[in-house]
Amino acid sequence: MKIAPTRIAISQKQRRFLSAVSAVLTSSFVSQLIWPFIENQPAFAQTSAYCQLAKEQVNQKEDLRRAALSGKPESQQAYFAVLNKHAREIAECRQKTWPQTQAVWLRLYPCDVRAGELDRVLDKVVNKGYNQVYIETFYDGQVLLPVADNPTPWPSVVRNPGYEKYDLLEKAIAKGKQRGLKVYAWLFTMNFGYTYSQREDRQQALAKNGQNQTSLTVVEDGVINDEFGEVPGNQAFIDPYSTQGRQDYSLLVNQVLKRRPQGMLFDYIRYLRGVGAASVSTKVQDLWIYGSASQQALLQRASNQQGRDLIQRYLTKGFVNTNDVQAVVKQYPTEQEPLWQGRTPRPILVATPVALRQNSTATTAATTASKKPATGRQNVPTLTPTPTPTPTPKLPDTGTLQKDLWQLSVAHAVQGILDFFGMAIQPAQRMGMPVGAVFFPNGNQTINQGGFDSRLQPWDRFPAAVEFHA
Repeated sequence: MKIAPTRIAISQKQRRFLSAVSAVLTSSFVSQLIWPFIENQPAFAQTSAYCQLAKEQVNQKEDLRRAALSGKPESQQAYFAVLNKHAREIAECRQKTWPQTQAVWLRLYPCDVRAGELDRVLDKVVNKGYNQVYIETFYDGQVLLPVADNPTPWPSVVRNPGYEKYDLLEKAIAKGKQRGLKVYAWLFTMNFGYTYSQREDRQQALAKNGQNQTSLTVVEDGVINDEFGEVPGNQAFIDPYSTQGRQDYSLLVNQVLKRRPQGMLFDYIRYLRGVGAASVSTKVQDLWIYGSASQQALLQRASNQQGRDLIQRYLTKGFVNTNDVQAVVKQYPTEQEPLWQGRTPRPILVATPVALRQNSTATTAATTASKKPATGRQNVPTLTPTPTPTPTPKLPDTGTLQKDLWQLSVAHAVQGILDFFGMAIQPAQRMGMPVGAVFFPNGNQTINQGGFDSRLQPWDRFPAAVEFHA
């Protein structure tokens, strides 16, 4: 069992504030900052100012838990009665104490299948005054589903012999509800884990950058600044455009929903957090858009053949020059210029004003001469307008094209995240279940001239209906 520091939900109004000032919240926000504001609050029932249960209550409940392990009905009834009593007390205290919702991450381990162990763990959560718990359900390439009912490509957390049917997630949800806890299932999103990356049949689903690296190979020789508790060796990010990856994750989500959690919380809705210079994406090769599915989706954003060809050249070389532009224009002469989603074509010039004036003058003179009566002079010549040569279309500016291609590539990478997240939350939303997103307030920043935070986390564009957790 591992209890992680508290994180709190962020309202939509607070999101706008965070976006404006780029404030940074940390996971220890509640434990370190809220207590000075509430330490003068009166206690409710036998709870402390922090809604923690008194030591005497904790000891009494622990004695009853141990007695209930005997299986005697009277002991179990006494234990259940005190669970209900404490649930009511915590609920009353939380209604009158800020924050009204205090949550904790909880990671369960195979040893938690021992008789009474899950009860002991969840009792400790309640004793500390928490009223929500986020059960880590999918993390580090493993899932909290029983071996006998795990159709996903990830191994089960509990693989103890004889416990193939033991559903630790389902039991944790039920026992949490019994104690008045609101139980969420917490899942990694685009980080599928090391075990997934080792499957030969899933290689095409992995995200790749312009150096043909995955998120595992790019850091295997480097040192990760692990301030957020991330494990580099388990960070196998997937291509969000991969059909295989989407199918696998959809299957996982639906299996979790069968256990009826009271909400779902999604983390790693982003790309890898780089280190040092790699923490900023400044060129197309830095982006995780070189998986086969992502590349094909990007090429399909072209509006004509010139645009598709130029996008392909940009992906391959990392830049385009005048020769590239001339080549695509020559290859597709019937198209005016390279176009793709978001790019507006230049206006077409039919003729220059000077040419129009010259032709108009010549035509008028000829018409006037033909209408004059004969005065003895015959065969007055008719003035013929001088043909105006068709101007050669000017090539699009290479610098502008390169800038537009960079913006297209970044937007494509971001849209992949948004589409994948939208797919992930849809089943829970159809059931009317709350869904939340864990985000970094500074994960969507632009940096210097045209650079972006390598995570490219577009949290300011997440659906407004989701809960936000910093």
